[in-house]
Order: sequence, then C-alpha cells, then structure tokens
Amino acid sequence: MTGLERSSPSQARATPRGRVRHSPREQLPRHPHHDAFAAVVLSGGYIEAGDTGRHRLEPGDVVLHRAWESHLDRFDRRGAEVLLLTVDNRDAARISGRIADPDALVRVAEQDPVDAARQLMADLIPKPAIVNDWPDLLADALRVDPALALRAWAREHGLHIGSISRGFRQVFDMTPLAFRLVQRTWRAIEAIQGDGQPLYLVAQDCGFADQAHMSRAIRGLVGTTPSALRKPLSYGGVTGMLRGHECYGDTILN
Repeated sequence: MTGLERSSPSQARATPRGRVRHSPREQLPRHPHHDAFAAVVLSGGYIEAGDTGRHRLEPGDVVLHRAWESHLDRFDRRGAEVLLLTVDNRDAARISGRIADPDALVRVAEQDPVDAARQLMADLIPKPAIVNDWPDLLADALRVDPALALRAWAREHGLHIGSISRGFRQVFDMTPLAFRLVQRTWRAIEAIQGDGQPLYLVAQDCGFADQAHMSRAIRGLVGTTPSALRKPLSYGGVTGMLRGHECYGDTILN
C-alpha cells in the first residue's frame, strides 16, 4: 500500500426514504451517505460491513448510520425489503438493535415518518453483537483502539500479516490500515465537536502524525475542515461532496 488509498466512491449517496426492495443476491459496493438514517429490515436478509463493523441482518433487525459513514451490502438469496427512516445523527451512535413489531412501524411511517423515527428509537432493543471469525474481531479491536499495532495483533491470533490484509479486505472492501485510519478520524471528529481542545492536541491524542494529517483525513471522510466542525452546524449537515476515505501515510503495516 502506498501513499493514498480510496476505499469508497467519490460521491456520497442520497438516501431514499420509505420501503425499499433489494433483489436476491444483490450487492452494493462500499458507499457513504451524507445524512443519518436507520434501516429496518422487514423481510429477507443481508450482511452489511462498514465503519461500525459487520452486521448480519434479519427481519426485525435495525442498523443505524451516522452521516458520512461508509458500508457495503450483500443480500442473500431472499433479497430484502427495508424501511429507511431519517434519524438524528446522535441517535445513530447506537449502531444497531431490534424492534418487536416492524409492521406496526411501517404503518406509522406511512402516516408520519418523523413520528416513526421517534417511535423506532423509543422501541429499539439492544442486540448482542455476534462475532463469527477473525475479521469481526479485528474490526471490533480497531474500533476500540485505533492505535492498535496490526503485526502484534496478527501474532497474538496466529495469523500472517499478509493474510489479515487480504482477508479483511474481502469482508470490508478496505484494508485494516484504511479501516484503522477511519476509526482514528471518527474519534478525532467526536473530540473536535466535544470540547475546545486545540486541534494539534486532538491530532496528537488520536494518533495522527500531525494536525495536517488529521485535516486531510477529516476532509476525505466528511468533505470539510476540522475548524468547520466546531461551528454549530454538525457534520451531518456539512455541504459539499464526499471525496472518499483517503488514507494518507500508514504506508506499512506496523
């Protein structure tokens, strides 16, 4: 891996609203959305792999997306029908869960999508994460600790460093290095919006080489600057087109 890696399309997708059908075996390549939303599975099933890990989704399951998060979708032989609702960016931090009666939520959404979103968040039941194999373990570890040393992690799990790079990319359509940088960038965004700490200290605390490195990563993820993120407008409402997850530096697995 050298210099710059792009791991998502050059433009964010507009998220449709309401009921959306997906064909059997349909695959959506890794892509971001510029607004926060919830996907409620009504029928069928699929796997989503993205910035928050891998989710195996069945009817009644809900996966939440913050603005600018990136993911891919692989639908199984049943295809799927999904209800898409706009949610507050802060609510989307809950990531996933289940609801007991998705059909009732559909009926509410047909009358008032805003009320349906409120009801969804009120009725959302936590769903324990299911970790089936090592790519899930590595994604979870990187989300917890974006400073994780990949070579050390590979040794601890009896894996070759080249194997984890290839295997992880097959699942997430991005390398562990790129995924690690995305997690560092989300952590920096949260820190920037959470307090008034100087930007150079945020960059240092989040594991970036310097403030410029952090600024490039943030612009690549959400299409704006760290300074703009400190304005009252949240990053969920940032205008401009996403240019993809751009991974600078990190030219070797360490």
